[in-house]
Amino acid sequence: MNQHIRVRFAPSPTGPLHIGGVRTALYNYLFAKKHGGDFLLRIEDTDQTRFVEGAETYIKESLDWCGISYDEGPEQPGDCGPYRQSERKDLYAEYVDQLIGNGRAYYAFDTAEELDAKRKEAEQQGTKFSYGPKNRDDLNNSLHLSAEELKVRLENEEAYVIRFKTEAHKTLELHDEIRGYIEVDTEVLDDKILFKSDGMPTYHLANIVDDHLMKITHVIRGEEWLPSLPLHVSLYQAFGWEAPKFAHLPLILKPSGKGKLSKRDGDQLGFPVFPIEWIDPASGAVSAGYREEGYLPETLTNMLALLGWNDGTDQEFFSLEEMVEKFELSRVHKSGAKFDPEKTEWFQHHYLQEQPVEDLVDQFLPILASNDVYPEKTYVKEVVATIKERATFVSDFWELSFFYFVAPTEFDAKSAKKAWKNDSEEWMRALIGKLESLEDFSKDKVQAEVKDWINTQGLGFGKIMQPLRLSLVGAMRGPDVFHIAASIGKAETLSRLHFAMEKLS
Repeated sequence: MNQHIRVRFAPSPTGPLHIGGVRTALYNYLFAKKHGGDFLLRIEDTDQTRFVEGAETYIKESLDWCGISYDEGPEQPGDCGPYRQSERKDLYAEYVDQLIGNGRAYYAFDTAEELDAKRKEAEQQGTKFSYGPKNRDDLNNSLHLSAEELKVRLENEEAYVIRFKTEAHKTLELHDEIRGYIEVDTEVLDDKILFKSDGMPTYHLANIVDDHLMKITHVIRGEEWLPSLPLHVSLYQAFGWEAPKFAHLPLILKPSGKGKLSKRDGDQLGFPVFPIEWIDPASGAVSAGYREEGYLPETLTNMLALLGWNDGTDQEFFSLEEMVEKFELSRVHKSGAKFDPEKTEWFQHHYLQEQPVEDLVDQFLPILASNDVYPEKTYVKEVVATIKERATFVSDFWELSFFYFVAPTEFDAKSAKKAWKNDSEEWMRALIGKLESLEDFSKDKVQAEVKDWINTQGLGFGKIMQPLRLSLVGAMRGPDVFHIAASIGKAETLSRLHFAMEKLS
């Protein structure tokens, strides 16, 4: 590619950013960086009725947390700003005038009541009303008005919209970088509204003009925009501009594979569909985010990248840098990708293991404090290094390690039934005698001495090891029991054994 690549992510600030939007941003970012190009963020806020306070900040914070940094955008201006459509509204009128001037757009004065009547009439005849090449000459618009008649109606401030004049009897030949060639008969298209009399452009006009002025070379967006492709390409042709290349990404599907992934799916099945927590400014309702649920940003970007793309190998773990290196639009799939919450947790487990232990300790300390435990940091580091491979989230650490910090006050009934036999008290008393005699209470020394003692007594290991674990942990789980004993120390080990004998015998 010789041209300088420029792509954009252009969300509307109408609420939280769905992970489908994050994936669109990610693919744009990967494509731009792969080709040494620019990734732009543009906020499409022309529809002020749907504007939601805080949504723009949320979008930027989400991208920032995911590590998807943009080269140009609000608060990061380049040569093509401003990057909010509401701040660009003065420039759209001249472009719509251009289309009217070259006969590719017209004024439509139809009232809501007139259009409603046409819709009802079509329904009665078993058809669907569409404002376009087949019927526009019979409707209330400027196509059959003289210049003088039009001038009078505009001077009288009659309400109008400006519609695009779709070319009749034409076959549009379109190309999508993912889906290949598409042919569309213009007779099935309608004349979309480009401009409203309140001076605001519709999405379609603003989007095309902005992409042109911002020198966008590739439009990489969700599959839901595929039906708009004929109009958007027609608009480029009407302006006499070179169109960018288009690529429409596959849908992210529900875990069942039936239909598009929604917030309701996440609520029902217990996983987030938003990158970070969203608090609705109107209702105060809180929607979970991956960040607040304890996921790492690497988990989310890796998981999303593979929902619709792979590099042609069996590799599953990719850093952002590796994704940039490997990403190709030609390897994006056409069909929808099923979201898999369990696979997401699998990625999370992997990336948690990759984290420096010091970082995990810093995140675990507040959890310890909330349990009224304030140990030395070096001790916590040793514990975290031991238990982290069993964890998927830092929030799992307490459940996996509480016995390193506090003695059990009760014993799991099922474990006790299995591990504590009639003669367990007698053998634990003998074990206490053995442990009391040890000067060196390091893991290796305790392990060697206890195993040797079990052998000389001619016992099965389970007879000693099971009640010992139960005494130290309160249940039949946890890492190496000698590691636990050495970590909590001799006095605490003996104390827990005495307590177990008192409670269980």
